Amino acid sequence: MLGPLYTLHNHVPARQRMVQTSHEPIYYRLPRGKLYVRSYFVLFGFSMLATTYGAYGLVKGKPAAA
Repeated sequence: MLGPLYTLHNHVPARQRMVQTSHEPIYYRLPRGKLYVRSYFVLFGFSMLATTYGAYGLVKGKPAAA
């Protein structure tokens, strides 16, 4: 019943060879690494723009009531 759980193929040596033979930066070496890094940069850029917009709104302030 639990045989498929503990008889899985060990992928660690193949992954280790793949990572050690690659000359890319460490965060790009694993599968989907570029996807993770690029999505992080998109979210970081969006949050920086939102923070800048919020700070600008605080500095500018509300218009004076007549």
